[in-house]
Amino acid sequence: MSAERKVRPFYWSVRRELWEHPAIYLAPVGAAAVGLLGFGVSTLWLARAVASPVPRNDSLMAPYAFTALAVMVIGVLVSIFYALSALHGERQDRSIQFWKSLPVSDTTTVLAKMAVAMVVMPLAALAAIFGAQTVMLVVSTIVVLVNGVDPARLWPRVDMSLMWTVLPYGLLINALWLAPLYAWLLLISGWAKRMTFVWAFAPPLALALFERLAFNSTYVIHLLIERVLGGFGEAFSIRGEGREPIGSFSDIDPIHAFSSPHIWGGLAVAGLLLALTIRMRRSRDAI
Repeated sequence: MSAERKVRPFYWSVRRELWEHPAIYLAPVGAAAVGLLGFGVSTLWLARAVASPVPRNDSLMAPYAFTALAVMVIGVLVSIFYALSALHGERQDRSIQFWKSLPVSDTTTVLAKMAVAMVVMPLAALAAIFGAQTVMLVVSTIVVLVNGVDPARLWPRVDMSLMWTVLPYGLLINALWLAPLYAWLLLISGWAKRMTFVWAFAPPLALALFERLAFNSTYVIHLLIERVLGGFGEAFSIRGEGREPIGSFSDIDPIHAFSSPHIWGGLAVAGLLLALTIRMRRSRDAI
């Protein structure tokens, strides 16, 4: 038992994914860097905006929100493409034969890849967002100081306490919401011999098309859209209705989020798909 604890196969399986897929942490950093570049240009007008009376629709928080949104969207896209290639890639380059020779179970391998999509990727996005927003706040302070404006007029208008509380909470909810999508993509990644993207998305879309033509209804396509995009609404809007964004600490309602049947039903489906993926990998070999 002590030897197994020292080896830590799950930990090193996750580390392996980071070595093989540097986009997991480079993509959020790149998105944050683009946000910083755009913010740097906007600082040319920052001192004037801070010195002027506060307008009804204050836009000083907009760059922080836009940067966070861009990094989160990029993170989800990277997770989708990562999950599609995670098991297919090792079969295609025949490295699966080497990895199967190691004392690492199929369960550990599949769950490590799922953890990268659901845990590591959101943490990388969160770190990139926090880092970029901290730099933006420091640069803003320096800019207004250089232009002779009191930073005390800036800080209340860019109060990050609510955003830095909502972001970890929202990323957690969104990761749980997307769990069945990531599990489905891993299943396709381990099963398909080629064109994983087509096999992953063509059958659900074909089913939606059949429903529309046969029954003149759109339940399937609405379900698909809700599962792919609904996590952001559930995470960052009041009561998960997607109508009004969270604007105060009292709007955060974890009881409502964690009691949602959409989340628990999705996790149950994800568990079933992961079990199928693990069972299938035992008989899979190089393509």
